[in-house]
Parts: sequence; C-alpha cells; structure tokens
Amino acid sequence: MGFRFRLHARGLPGCPDIVLSRWKTAVLVHGCFWHRHPNCQFAYTPKSRKGFWVPKLEANATRDQQNVALLRKAGWKPLVVWECEIRDLDRLAKRLKREIQA
Repeated sequence: MGFRFRLHARGLPGCPDIVLSRWKTAVLVHGCFWHRHPNCQFAYTPKSRKGFWVPKLEANATRDQQNVALLRKAGWKPLVVWECEIRDLDRLAKRLKREIQA
C-alpha cells in the first residue's frame, strides 16, 4: 500500500504488529479465537477444560483493551485487524488506508 512501517515495536504497549510512525498508528493483528472477536464464528469457547480456557481467553481480551487504552494515552492511533478480516484483502486495504490517513 506504499506505507513505511516497522514490525513488532517492543517499546510500545502490546508490542503492535505493525507501526506506522509517520501516521502515529499502531496496527494490532488479532486472532479471532485468542483475542475474543465479538460475534465471530471463530471466537468459540472450547467445550473441554473450560476452567482453563475461559480465564485465559478473558485475560487476553482484558490485556488487549488495556494495551489499546495505553496506546491512545501515549498519542497513538491503535487499529485492530481481526483474523477473519484478512479473508477480504481489498476491503481490508480500503479500511486501513481510510483509517490510517484520517
């Protein structure tokens, strides 16, 4: 898409997957299962070992919310890209371009 970026900026909260410094934008690519994408078919809860999975997955989602809030507080624009969005690359590219340059 022509943007200059860095991968995995360890100095930022949540270690964003893609960082566009010029646009002060941090892109976090989340797996629907691990990060609990709301209303997504891939964000199911396993039927076995619920005592293990439910707290783990809830902790992931809570940590994600905290990282997004910390990024905003630091003056960054966090963008979350969900695993299921990657299936339609044209639509995702339009969304990213619109949100990055806004």
